[in-house]
Amino acid sequence: MTATQRRGRKIMMTPGELDDFLTAQRTCRVATVSADGAPHVSTLWFAWDGTSLWLYSVVRSRRWADLRRDPRVAIVVDTGEEYDELRGAELSGRVEFVGEIPRTGELRAELDVPETLFARKNFGLDEMPHDGRHAWLCLTPEKIVSWDFRKLSALS
Repeated sequence: MTATQRRGRKIMMTPGELDDFLTAQRTCRVATVSADGAPHVSTLWFAWDGTSLWLYSVVRSRRWADLRRDPRVAIVVDTGEEYDELRGAELSGRVEFVGEIPRTGELRAELDVPETLFARKNFGLDEMPHDGRHAWLCLTPEKIVSWDFRKLSALS
């Protein structure tokens, strides 16, 4: 169950707006906690399937090592340049590791949808290319906070 947003309700995205936003955006920032407690933020492409955020991560990365040790994550997807254009979402929870590590293309029904979405969105392909260096992380968020500053003009 996803936690309900308490603050900023007047500018939060509706479920449909959030779904459209996450489907259209391409880049997210992934925040993890290192073994020494230091925060680490990195950028990745992602795919949204309407319920979960799918990340295709290099398995020999600090991000991957952090998440193997502690699967808690916060992910921000945002856009806009001017103040009244800013919109985005923070999704948080625990990631799951899905499929073989690293991913080599073994048939996995649970990866059919995310791989198709990711390949079309980010590579313009119908099938996911596998390089033997990446694997899948899935975040089904426990909490989502969203904002759309374009709604501020209606509040004045």
